[in-house]
Amino acid sequence: MSNAVNTRAYALGAEPSGIRELFAYGLERKAEIGEDKVFDFSIGNPSIPAPEAVRQAMHELADTSAVALHGYPPAQGYMSTREAVAKNLRKRFDYPATADMVYMTCGAAASLEITLSAIASPGDEIMVIAPFFPEYRVFVGTPGCTLVEVPARESDFQIDAEAVATAITSKTRALIINTPNNPTGAVYTKETLEALASVLREKEQVFGNPIYLISDEPYRELAYGAQVSFIPHIYERTIICYSWSKSLSLPGERIGYIYVADKMENAQEVFTAVSGAGRALGFVCAPSLFQRVIERCIDVPTDVEAYRINREILSFGLKELGYTIVEPDGAFYLWVKALEPDACAFMERAKKYELLVVPSDGFGCKGWVRLSYCVSKETIQNSLPAFAALMKEYQ
Repeated sequence: MSNAVNTRAYALGAEPSGIRELFAYGLERKAEIGEDKVFDFSIGNPSIPAPEAVRQAMHELADTSAVALHGYPPAQGYMSTREAVAKNLRKRFDYPATADMVYMTCGAAASLEITLSAIASPGDEIMVIAPFFPEYRVFVGTPGCTLVEVPARESDFQIDAEAVATAITSKTRALIINTPNNPTGAVYTKETLEALASVLREKEQVFGNPIYLISDEPYRELAYGAQVSFIPHIYERTIICYSWSKSLSLPGERIGYIYVADKMENAQEVFTAVSGAGRALGFVCAPSLFQRVIERCIDVPTDVEAYRINREILSFGLKELGYTIVEPDGAFYLWVKALEPDACAFMERAKKYELLVVPSDGFGCKGWVRLSYCVSKETIQNSLPAFAALMKEYQ
């Protein structure tokens, strides 16, 4: 029987995820030889526990009415939670954010899916800066759009505004950016973003179509001295897709939001489309309990000190061994040049030393690997002899 199921859905279900497969391999090896003998840098799962304020908020909420706590919230989220988000944006970034432009979601993935379905139509083009989070390919396909990859400058992995200008066509509907960046750890400078905004405004005039800037921000709070710009200050037609997965170490709780910049000329139209897309995709009524937790904890600062220490140990250690790295200004990833052109072959060699590193091919470029340093400090320290042995094999 032909066409028994949706062909795209089947293909996505059958398609392996390189990162998830490597993570699963790591679990098997840990069971076989011991957790301390496997150096798993495969997945971005926060190693810092959620702040004490989160535990306390959950404890307090558990003593409230169970019916009220676990009942359906409004489709767009509790107004009190949306107001807490808007107030936080106003206070931190001096931007006139309102609750009416905030839509609570099941994490940044849901935010991106909703946003793309709200603003794009089949045949539109969505641009990404390579290297990029691999799931963008999946998200862009949901509304039937085409993914257009524009390489970052390899010297510093900042956005190449001229390359973006060249790639924009009459079909370009949006550009997704991610700063701090997964996988490189780059934080886009204000100058880089201003140059990009200038290009987008110019191309809007040339083609007579709106071009949206979608800012994917799960790592916004994870920066090591670099200034993370608030994008709506730089480009009016911005939509923020945020998650507390990393900032509050809550990846499994799937809680985030969409913010449609209030200064966007068609903000209400876009927000209405966001609400409709959320309805169409079934992404309504974000988790009730964690909306209430966020209300209480939205101003809790992010603890990045452990990640900062890991970053310094790993960066210094690999450079001392002769590896070429990109100094990360944010997130918790280290971008390392593979010791041969084929990053997948390099990954397989690394496995011999129980080093689990993710090849760059899935991120849209060749010749690099990503290391997630959201692991224990001991894992990083104990991995350095293995990295030394791997380097020696290539010398």
